[in-house]
Amino acid sequence: MNQQKRPKKKNPLNSYARFSGIAFQMIAIIGLGTYAGVKLDEAYPNQYSAYTVICSLASVGLAMYFVIKQVSKNSEN
Repeated sequence: MNQQKRPKKKNPLNSYARFSGIAFQMIAIIGLGTYAGVKLDEAYPNQYSAYTVICSLASVGLAMYFVIKQVSKNSEN
């Protein structure tokens, strides 16, 4: 029999769970980066809390990198 293969329908709940997981991952990365910056500022005090600013901005950049990487990977599938 010649049966045409139907494309699989993507479950919207599966996509929702995947992207909410990405959000929690972002929160964890940014939270850990900021926490590390605060601890560095406590250990090595300075006038502008430079370690907190640098670590928090670096963690935001890292979180964005992981989000873009995962979204592009998911869009290929």
